[in-house]
Amino acid sequence: MRAEELARLIRRRPFRPIRLHLTTGETYDIRHPEFIIIERQSAEVGLNPDPQTGVVDRVEYISLLHVVRIENIESPIGPAGGNGEGQS
Repeated sequence: MRAEELARLIRRRPFRPIRLHLTTGETYDIRHPEFIIIERQSAEVGLNPDPQTGVVDRVEYISLLHVVRIENIESPIGPAGGNGEGQS
């Protein structure tokens, strides 16, 4: 995936949460635009944000070459099926 394409999805207003699907089977849910930093070849994804402060537990780096699909997801934060987990 090209960085510009992902940036366009993150910048759309109103923001709609998305799920990134990787070639490894892992998925990453982006529920707020501040929890992803897009670079030319990769992205930094903030994981497990605190609902009160927005501070993330950790950051994972993903190669944009491995993003094979993006889907819109529902807004409410709940038990995640993403953020580094493989699909079952």
